[in-house]
Amino acid sequence: MKTVLMFAVAALLAGSAHAQKVAAAQVPAAAKATFQAKFPAVKTVAWEKEGTDYEAGFKQNGKTMSAVITPAGVLQETETDMKVAELPAAVRATLARDYKAYQVKEAATIAKADGRTVYEAEVSKGGKEQDVLFTADGKVVTQ
Repeated sequence: MKTVLMFAVAALLAGSAHAQKVAAAQVPAAAKATFQAKFPAVKTVAWEKEGTDYEAGFKQNGKTMSAVITPAGVLQETETDMKVAELPAAVRATLARDYKAYQVKEAATIAKADGRTVYEAEVSKGGKEQDVLFTADGKVVTQ
């Protein structure tokens, strides 16, 4: 239980940084070029600054997505929103067991640049929200 609590606190702290909206003109050319190369059909993009990186929010094939890109144009991850019921069964089981006092509000699949796929669940308890990341087998991860 201590491990779960430590991961929950770490996820809460990691999720506490707020992204800032930025105009496309403020996004480095390399980041915009990478986005256009990876998602050429996307015409409408909302940019945010997330730490030192840039996050492009967009829709593709009817799905809400985002891509995190460094100022130098390196794609870090792509996130695709999904229904909570679409999370892998092992993730849903961990949520039911370890987060039963929480409301699961949203879910997403995240494709990391290193080839890993993780699943994100936004959980809420007492008005406080946090994002928790899982492997497909239901283990909580910190990054």
